[in-house]
Amino acid sequence: MPPYLLGLRLSGRKVLVVGGGRVAQRRVPALLAAGAAVELVAPEVTPSLEDLIDARGGDGAGRIVWHRRPYRDGDCAGAWLVQALTDDAKVNAAVAAEAERARVWCVRADDAESSAAWTPASGQVGDTTVGVLAGGDPRHAAGVRDAIVDGLRDATLEARHHRRKPVGVALVGGGPGDPGLITVRGRQLLAQADVVVTDRLAPRELLDELPADTEVIDAAKIPYGRTVTQERINDYLVEHARQGRFVVRLKGGDPFVFGRGFEEVLHCARHGIPVTVVPGITSAVAVPSAAGIPVTHRGVTQEFHVVSAHVAPDDPASTVDWSALGRATGTLVLLMAVERMTLIAETLIRYGRSSGTPVAVIQEGTLPGQKALTATLGTVAGEMAAAGIRPPAIVVVGDVVNVAREIDMIRTDMGRDP
Repeated sequence: MPPYLLGLRLSGRKVLVVGGGRVAQRRVPALLAAGAAVELVAPEVTPSLEDLIDARGGDGAGRIVWHRRPYRDGDCAGAWLVQALTDDAKVNAAVAAEAERARVWCVRADDAESSAAWTPASGQVGDTTVGVLAGGDPRHAAGVRDAIVDGLRDATLEARHHRRKPVGVALVGGGPGDPGLITVRGRQLLAQADVVVTDRLAPRELLDELPADTEVIDAAKIPYGRTVTQERINDYLVEHARQGRFVVRLKGGDPFVFGRGFEEVLHCARHGIPVTVVPGITSAVAVPSAAGIPVTHRGVTQEFHVVSAHVAPDDPASTVDWSALGRATGTLVLLMAVERMTLIAETLIRYGRSSGTPVAVIQEGTLPGQKALTATLGTVAGEMAAAGIRPPAIVVVGDVVNVAREIDMIRTDMGRDP
């Protein structure tokens, strides 16, 4: 007979887990995430379980209590669900028998045919839980589960129409450019949008995957070119949300790292529009990483500074303490610096940075057109001009640039004949 699938709401309810091995290591975190009051019976547990016990010890929902001993008859008393997960078939059979007498559902990990209940291969995507049973074949069940979860995450499975449609505005960080680097949550909300307000640094390839009835508003701000004012963007968000449409504001990088995201949150809040914030991978760290440059490295630097250089160092509107950055020894990550690199380099050298400090410039990081050059603080402006570097580009100043060179040298050496 086919099994009857059911979603158990375990918050605050006792779940008995007998066994502390690898199967329990997989099952217990999911039970805790469901809010179960887990009682674990086992003489020994894996290191991961022990760490979980130390972190979540105590009674109550979402807690775990370890009885450091073998199973005893009577342990099932008061349990709503029992998991027999030892590597001893006799112990598992005894646990299952007690649960059967108490009319409590019991899962046996070692014998599916003798198990009163089966645990499905499950996955979570937002507020959707997927559970798959495949006639006792766990590998097949996991494969089907993975296919469904992947489809929900990347929106290849249609998931827009449901009873609890998102409302208001979602401020979504799209990451550094590569469409594969947007967060799972960001992609889910994008697939459900009625309106998408996007900028030029967002992963625009994702827009081609939207349903035909999704309205896309281009809010690009092109340097020294056509631009949509921030005030107009704010108005777009409120206007469409007030019409009952779910609006996704898709931005490049992370909305709160030089993205003016909080200005948009404040504007929506002042007009009573609910906002969901989905952080993105900031280009300040991701782009150097894509070029093989760590912004910190043990033994090289313990700090890094991220600077918006859209205002020149000598401009009265600049709030950057360039003298402190010149004296510092940590990594500098400069955004929006291409047009002002000559003055920036001169300023850093004047305040103490050596003209020989390594510098890397990465243009269109994480995208197919990514290119990088390395120079020194004294030569970088000229080399950028000669190479035709244009925005968007990230400038990295500091000794971490030499770490990337070291990796390149190792790779070169590995390719040589001995």
